[in-house]
Amino acid sequence: MPLTPRHAALQSIAEGHPAPSAPAAISSGLPEYFGSKVFNDAVQRRRLPKAVYKALRRTLEIGAPLDVELADSIASAMKDWALEHGATHYTHWFQPMHGLTAEKHDAFLSPTLEGGALQEFSGKELILGEPDASSFPSGGVRNTFEARGYTGWDPGSPAFLRETEFGSTLTIPTVFASWTGEALDTKTPLLRSCEALDRQARRLLTHLGGEPVAKVSATVGPEQEYFLVDRRLHRLRPDLHSCGRTVLGARPPKGQELEDHYFSLTPRRILNFMMDLEFTLWELGVPVKTRHTEVAPHQFELAPFYEAAALATDHNMLTMEVLPDVAARHGLKTLLHEKPFVGVNGSGKHVNWAMATDSGDNLLKPGKTPHENLRFMTVLAAVVRGVDTQQELLRATIASAGNDHRLGANEAPPAIISVFLGEELQEVVDALIEGRAPKIGEGRGSEPLNLGVTSLPPLPIDTSDRNRTSPFAFTGFKFEFRAAGSGQSIAFPVTVINTMVADSMDYLSGLIESRGGDPETIAKIVRETLAAHQRILFSGDNYSEEWRQEAAKRGLANHDNTPAALAILQKDETLDLFDRHNVMTRRETASRATVLYQAYAEGVVVEALTLNELARTSVLPVALRYQRVIADAIKSTAEAGHGIPLDGERALLAEVSSEIQGLMKTTDELARVHHTIESGSHEAPALASAVRGNLVPAMAAVRAHCDKLESLVDDELWPLPKYRELLFAH
Repeated sequence: MPLTPRHAALQSIAEGHPAPSAPAAISSGLPEYFGSKVFNDAVQRRRLPKAVYKALRRTLEIGAPLDVELADSIASAMKDWALEHGATHYTHWFQPMHGLTAEKHDAFLSPTLEGGALQEFSGKELILGEPDASSFPSGGVRNTFEARGYTGWDPGSPAFLRETEFGSTLTIPTVFASWTGEALDTKTPLLRSCEALDRQARRLLTHLGGEPVAKVSATVGPEQEYFLVDRRLHRLRPDLHSCGRTVLGARPPKGQELEDHYFSLTPRRILNFMMDLEFTLWELGVPVKTRHTEVAPHQFELAPFYEAAALATDHNMLTMEVLPDVAARHGLKTLLHEKPFVGVNGSGKHVNWAMATDSGDNLLKPGKTPHENLRFMTVLAAVVRGVDTQQELLRATIASAGNDHRLGANEAPPAIISVFLGEELQEVVDALIEGRAPKIGEGRGSEPLNLGVTSLPPLPIDTSDRNRTSPFAFTGFKFEFRAAGSGQSIAFPVTVINTMVADSMDYLSGLIESRGGDPETIAKIVRETLAAHQRILFSGDNYSEEWRQEAAKRGLANHDNTPAALAILQKDETLDLFDRHNVMTRRETASRATVLYQAYAEGVVVEALTLNELARTSVLPVALRYQRVIADAIKSTAEAGHGIPLDGERALLAEVSSEIQGLMKTTDELARVHHTIESGSHEAPALASAVRGNLVPAMAAVRAHCDKLESLVDDELWPLPKYRELLFAH
């Protein structure tokens, strides 16, 4: 009997996968290798005229405007550097509102009248591009027939080279806007929010004393989780192709129950992939630092050093582009969906956020005595107030169909936004509110950790433990927003964090300016602010039913699905917030709500259609075939007259037949629900709500029958790779 495609793929995997050729040895050492494909500061210093280089540095360091007349000089140096590295084209690389990146390539080639050609690249071409904007999501900012859109060079994110076997492309990070000047991307509002935070932080710091500060920057370090599956199995799963997740699939006998994958020995094939990935990212200047296995089988994580927020966002988008390219070289597929498999951990993207001055001073560094550090406590009060007042908006930034499957368990925080400060810092805040001296320096962390083994050195430890269930946790010199999804851009969450903190700093500065700026008055304002917003502080188990009840008593929002979470984007207080800080106009904010509603609805519809097709064309035919096999076996046994008991066979036939009937009924119902939704209201919020309320339950009913049949049908007949194979075959 010939092997089925599924079993042929498994046999091929068992025979091994040849590793690609290892990269050339880094003879010059990693520091020289890092950023070798980036038009970075070192390259700029060597190639730009001194005056041009200094002007560019002023732009990057303190946000000074860059004279456009200098662009020709920068473009010429950039072109010469790119040509030396085999570049034939350049592209403006931008981030439309669909959450991915986009690019249009233009050749350096310019024909001459004599029939020859030159290689040219002007300052105008560096600064401005004009891709067709008609087919990018705009959320109503621009009509489809209004196609003109502009890309504008972002000097804060250096150009880099994308290489293939046939050459290189000079890739220039840019923003993307309409002809009217409205942002059509995720990066422009992010850059505006960085400026808003800078303005308000410097304003607040003037009241707190210390050295003058020229600039305050948001710094971000986004951790990236992902799954890997073998490409041969991936090809046999249409749902992974179309949806990025399995829309059906029975849970395997073993998943992550034994907790034996977390930080486990990395398989050789995967380690080769990781090393290849790191070399590729290092060349592109992405400062990847950490790699390890994650909790779920075949789930992994990488984490970079901290960078300026916009650059960190670009580097994370680049990481998500490089991941599948490198995986393909190793016969693997990367899954960035938040929940590709039920029953095991989903994948997130922990956004570690802090603020630093131009001299490198971290504003979230508490020091050894945080209660005596007025600047830190004031900044902390601004963050706490920001999260409390904008909890619903912060929740909306991570709303997606994928995250709806993930939030609330398996190291993913719940939909209720709260802040964890840690034992010591919580004690400082409580004492300040209660007007007493804090009890610090007496608990864990005051002494080194002694494990009772004389040969082991004393281990310095932190002053408090971490809370892995908290969505917004202080983890030492930074806050970690743990709710972002693995497949999303971090631009919107960081934009909102920047804006909400800027708004709170604006609020605190206003109070200080109206009531006086002496330390005692400022301390009183900090105490009042923390007391007014202490409901957002929680140190316990965020998964517990007790916390859900307590959060409701405190008046905290609990939007457990995307349509409900997105409603805040259309409210006046949100529109006013972004408009007040020049981050987004009211129209730009409303457009993002529309885009997110549409993305949710359209994504779930694709999943529903994929599920219905798989159920009808893969599951149902094999189930009917197996039904006939059982029926024929029963008939044959009865005709032979062997007297063998048939109760078990008849029970199996009845169970399979019942599931087949249930599958036929539920697929018909799913098709009916989809038709009703498609023919109904097309207003984005109403469409998303209809999908959530009707299509999602109909899909769950179909899946239940599919997954039950998978556990009943002869394994030799089942056409789709199973969870045990997707998660454990490598």
